[in-house]
Amino acid sequence: MRPCTPFNVYNPRQDTVTARTLYDKLWDSHRVADLADGSSLLYIDLHLLHEVTSPQAFAHLRRAGRALWRSDATIATPDHNVPTLHRELGLDGFDDPLARLQVDTLERNCRAFDVPLFPLGDLRQGIVHVVGPEQGLTLPGMTVVCGDSHTATHGALAALAHGIGSSEVEHVLATQTLRSRKLRAMRIEIDGELPAGVSAKDLALHVIGRIGAAGGSGHAIEFCGRAVRGLSMEARMTLCNMSIEAGARVGLIAYDEVTENYVNGRTYAPSGSLWQAAIHQWRQLHSDEGAVFDRTVHLQAAEVAPGVTWGTSPDMTVAIDGRVPTLEEARTPLQRQDWQRALDYMGLQPGQAIAGTPVDKVFLGSCTNSRIEDLRAAAEILRGRRVHPRIRLAMAVPGSGLVALQAEREGLDQVFLEAGFEWRAPGCSMCLGMNADRLAPGERCASTSNRNFEGRQGRGGRTHLMSPAMAAAAAVAGALVDVRSL
Repeated sequence: MRPCTPFNVYNPRQDTVTARTLYDKLWDSHRVADLADGSSLLYIDLHLLHEVTSPQAFAHLRRAGRALWRSDATIATPDHNVPTLHRELGLDGFDDPLARLQVDTLERNCRAFDVPLFPLGDLRQGIVHVVGPEQGLTLPGMTVVCGDSHTATHGALAALAHGIGSSEVEHVLATQTLRSRKLRAMRIEIDGELPAGVSAKDLALHVIGRIGAAGGSGHAIEFCGRAVRGLSMEARMTLCNMSIEAGARVGLIAYDEVTENYVNGRTYAPSGSLWQAAIHQWRQLHSDEGAVFDRTVHLQAAEVAPGVTWGTSPDMTVAIDGRVPTLEEARTPLQRQDWQRALDYMGLQPGQAIAGTPVDKVFLGSCTNSRIEDLRAAAEILRGRRVHPRIRLAMAVPGSGLVALQAEREGLDQVFLEAGFEWRAPGCSMCLGMNADRLAPGERCASTSNRNFEGRQGRGGRTHLMSPAMAAAAAVAGALVDVRSL
């Protein structure tokens, strides 16, 4: 596979009068045609595939006798349905015949259509939204799509990235374009600095709690402000990843030195004279002064505390030193009804303190929080401590083989093992309850994943979303606890 490069990176000389948002620049530089129904045809620079949403697309291509438009702009890796145990056995390590069939089908399709693949056993294999950035496949200024809603993660690199459905996967494979309607632009500006002990995941939950799970519906969110500029690239990926849980389809952060330093030297990133040409254009990937947004939200970083969800939607969140809301606090009858159902499902009482709630399992992983910085943060809490006897299972699941290798070189795997965690192979794992890693009915999980709806991690399972450090603290305490107390 050769390095992917943007189809048409924004040229600031195209428009010297109208101030544009970052979203405008990315959209306009990839717009191939405007269609009669008000939608547009966008060129797609990078198409990421996994085993769950691609089989139907390849089957339809076969039936229609179509080839891929650009196999070198496509990359595949299995992640959703792969087991995190017995990986050394390859396909023989799968207990679920459907999962085995899905991964085997992905491998056969990639061979037949000449699609680059990071297969099981390859150090580069992992969660697709971890693999793309770490390989330098995702680059600033690109359009990136994948059959998974959390593709918004890649927007942290000033890329226009979002999830697509299976029929759209087929369309992109066949044409390297996507029919799309332009979103409204929202700016979320977070001023100040995050307090000690507060992470990007806490910030994401705080944002969602403030604007609601549908607050960004129909919008592309650009995160900005001093607090955002102070985040590492991995933390920015966490924030953009969770923009989906605020109802948005796209999350964006402007290009800056943090982006540049992260991309430089990665396997598929430009080098030499191409690198110099690339950064010359990438440095234009920000919203212009005076650019007009459809909606702006101002938040203060100082108000963010370590957070945890109490209900079955990411906006049902409170600070760890807070309480579950009472039904009288609901703003509408519908919200009161939703809260009552969530309380019943989660087995919680209105008004109770969230800290001290016992947990049964702990999951460190997912495309939200499985990168090396996440593992370091959790290991820092666990070092010299042990998992509480109440915990039935604590799992650390790296986002890719390369993340696992780095963690092992730093001795983090031993920290997890000595604390009583299981050190698993890369994959989506317990994030979505699709593979073998699931909650049993009634089990309560401290999870670093991104969704907490009913049954997300297993039928009848109860999910509390939080940061890696908070999840590690819960493992030590056997209950939800303020990591700052440790």
